[in-house]
Amino acid sequence: MSSTTVPESWTPVRGITRLAWGVLFYNIFVIVWGAMVRATGSGAGCGDHWPLCNGQVLPVLPQMHTLIEFTHRLTSGLALLFVILLYLGVRRQFAPGHLARWAGFWTLVLMLNETLIGAVLVLLRLVAESRSPWRGVVLSIHLVNTMLLLGGLTLTAWWSMQEQPRWQPSPEVRRLARLGVAAMLIVSAAGGIAALGDTLFPPDSLRQGIEQEFGKDAPLLVRLRVLHPLLAVLTGGFLFWLASRFPQMPLANAILGLTLAQFLLGGLNIILLTPVWTQLAHLLLTDLLWVSLVIFLAALGSGNKSESANVYS
Repeated sequence: MSSTTVPESWTPVRGITRLAWGVLFYNIFVIVWGAMVRATGSGAGCGDHWPLCNGQVLPVLPQMHTLIEFTHRLTSGLALLFVILLYLGVRRQFAPGHLARWAGFWTLVLMLNETLIGAVLVLLRLVAESRSPWRGVVLSIHLVNTMLLLGGLTLTAWWSMQEQPRWQPSPEVRRLARLGVAAMLIVSAAGGIAALGDTLFPPDSLRQGIEQEFGKDAPLLVRLRVLHPLLAVLTGGFLFWLASRFPQMPLANAILGLTLAQFLLGGLNIILLTPVWTQLAHLLLTDLLWVSLVIFLAALGSGNKSESANVYS
């Protein structure tokens, strides 16, 4: 993209901004590793103990499932500490009323929720091979909270780059933002349920998978799998239209590219019968698309389109 002069309301990158972006991308790593736990059936690697692992602070000679789950718990604990540090940092750096402080506070709340939900999954044994209907419910809540957490981290980083960030969307932009956010949250929750269904009831072939989804006696998690690709197509179409309508906004091209990549990878995921690597790559692109959309919408609702567009041009 062409180089332009950064508006005066944008300040040189602070240490707190670097920290915010670092915490954001670290949390994306933690989320993808969490998907590794689910995809490999390692959720019970530490038993039903929490926060200890099989009753130990450090597991002795852990097996692979235990190692995967323990690594996830360790990285999740560090993520909580980093978010607390980030919140304290934005409180110290910015005056009351600054949007970065507001975003940092809600990010901390969502991180605490994330920790609580993770504990519930373990303590209620809604992990590994559990086929309880409640697992799908708690998992959906977990995924929505995770997306909101990433959104909070993104806004904290984005607004920390500005002296006086604003959120003054027109009624039309507000409606578009609500629709975009709701669509991403719903399709992500549906994707998590579909992935869980694939993990617990893996088909031997693409044809068998389709027959399972439309079978009268199929488990609910299997019958719900079909919703994700349908919702993904609708959401992707909306995101394409939105980014094309406001091509001057930051990361509009990234939204177009990531949406197209998601279509391709999603189709490959289905054809290859959801191997672990495509599941992880699919989730990673989802997180990057979500971060791009949040920045896009924050800039779109700033009340100064040209200023917001120049920042990453």
